Amino acid sequence: MRRAFIMVQDVVMVLVAVALSLVLSRSNLSFDPLSNQGLGTWGGIVVISHLLFRYCGLYKTVWRFASTPDFFNILKSCAILTLALYATSMLARSFQPVQGLNERQFIVFFLVSFTIISAPRLFYRFLRDGASWGILSTKTGKTQAKQALFVGRLGEADLIIRFTRTAEPADYSIAGIMATERAVQLGTRIQGVPVVATRPRLIDVLEDYATGTESLDLLIFGSGAEHEIEEYSELVRVARHGDISVVQFSGLSELEQQGKLVLDAVEMETILRRPTVPSDVERIGTFIGGKRVLVTGGAGSIGRTLVKRSLELGAEAVLVADNSEFGIFQLSQYIDEKDHDRLKVRIVDVADRRQITRVVTEFRPDIVFHAAALKHVPLLEENWDSAIQTNVFGTLVCAEVAAKCGVAQFVLISSDKAVDPSSVLGVTKRAAEQIISALHGPPASEPGARRSVTKFVAVRFGNVFGSNGSVATIFQAQIEAGGPVTITDRRMTRYFMTVAEAVDLVIMSAADAASRQSGDDYAVYMLDMGKPVPILEVAETMIRLSGKSPYTDIPIRFTGIRPGEKLHEMLHGEDEELVELGISKIFGLSTDVVEWSDVQAALTALQQSVKNQDKDAALAVLAGLDQAKKARGGIHQDVVPKTARQAT
Repeated sequence: MRRAFIMVQDVVMVLVAVALSLVLSRSNLSFDPLSNQGLGTWGGIVVISHLLFRYCGLYKTVWRFASTPDFFNILKSCAILTLALYATSMLARSFQPVQGLNERQFIVFFLVSFTIISAPRLFYRFLRDGASWGILSTKTGKTQAKQALFVGRLGEADLIIRFTRTAEPADYSIAGIMATERAVQLGTRIQGVPVVATRPRLIDVLEDYATGTESLDLLIFGSGAEHEIEEYSELVRVARHGDISVVQFSGLSELEQQGKLVLDAVEMETILRRPTVPSDVERIGTFIGGKRVLVTGGAGSIGRTLVKRSLELGAEAVLVADNSEFGIFQLSQYIDEKDHDRLKVRIVDVADRRQITRVVTEFRPDIVFHAAALKHVPLLEENWDSAIQTNVFGTLVCAEVAAKCGVAQFVLISSDKAVDPSSVLGVTKRAAEQIISALHGPPASEPGARRSVTKFVAVRFGNVFGSNGSVATIFQAQIEAGGPVTITDRRMTRYFMTVAEAVDLVIMSAADAASRQSGDDYAVYMLDMGKPVPILEVAETMIRLSGKSPYTDIPIRFTGIRPGEKLHEMLHGEDEELVELGISKIFGLSTDVVEWSDVQAALTALQQSVKNQDKDAALAVLAGLDQAKKARGGIHQDVVPKTARQAT
């Protein structure tokens, strides 16, 4: 109805422009305007102008968000209409002379038509953008908008100011701009909002606002500010110390409906400034779309993000296999309600072959992401048998069932703890990788061998920031309790990656593995995690971002390295060669693997050691797998033992 009203308004304005152009140019037509000839002329003008305006796209613009190109489009449309009417009049005069028409009337018509067609739109924009709209609004109970400062480029400031003014109700009101460009003059106004600070005085000005010089509720950073502004972390600290909320502009949503700004909370993973990699959404979407995905450990940090991402990428169905009832309940709150019909859950133990066989047989997955694992280093030193049962035998059971049931792909979520392992967690994840490596490769060609179509790969990476039990969640709880923040050693470093980035790269690794032929593929993929981050730096930054000072407000205590922990982790061993794949942040690992017969012998001995509750013997068995590889010289990962295929 609104669009129809605008269409009618425009053709009426065109007719008014015709009349005004004749009056202003003091011209008299040689025919009666109300005669059949006159009415036919006006009808023709209405049809021509309406079709032309539709063709030029005047009715595709949402005018509360119109900008200079949209008004230029009106100018172009009026110019084309004027030329079209002039050409039509010239053609008509060749058949029947018409007095009172010349080029002067058409020039006046062009100017008048552009003015009166643009004016209502411009006035509407003025009402929506300015304070007038608030005065004219009849809504009651409208809450007062929060006062905000914007930190970033002037181009983004212009966009954000406009959209904050058009919001219903207005959530934020930009009180000032802290410009990151050095050439900007103080006092410069963007849509009436002044520039209150420029570099290098951003922190000083923000402190003035935060300490009560001005009332301020919100600090909005422009997109990419964490990489462009050296003072980014300190600005966040000052704002939070002054009880000012901090968000970051990341785009627009629902443009045609409400024109909302997308403002993301600034989290610790942003503060670390680790540059993330844009996901190849098209490729991973093509890989996951329409497939049935099984995620073991789907209620955990990585698992639930794999579940959510698979649903977003168009998976036909996703099944979560996890032994945590509460975790599965939390997962249901985490997943969008619209995706619940494609989500299935099963409470199972991944080491229970009967349960896993039933789940895989019934669900018939195309891909299995094996994320189920126990991962807390100190706890697993004492509960070593549970670690072996879940991380080693759970992986074995899920992999063998996947092969038996003909699942196309099996992807193990591995860890940097598997490289030169010094903990129970490390040796169990290393054993899981060795199982997958031994099962990886082309089917056996030996007569009588059982052939498996399943492609086995492992994806290795470091710490996921903010995952369950990670240092970030532990530090946050300690800071909220008033400290102390405990760190094992001031020299300790770790690799960090956001969970969203890790999950997309895991899916991309699986997509790459699926596209490769035997002999040109890799059993283990490694994610490039950037540079390792000192744990002490993470703790100090988190304390500052909470509005407090490390060592003064929140003490930091060093407790000493716990059993199984390393000062520094590595992502690949000395005997593993990194191979460029042409995919950003993903490498293939060229390495030797243990023969399947050695894996089988080790697993049999391992099972007996667990049964006897002999930790030393169990760890010796797991360590012996690497020794067996070195003694035999190993075999390249691209060549799979025939006995491995027979076993599966």
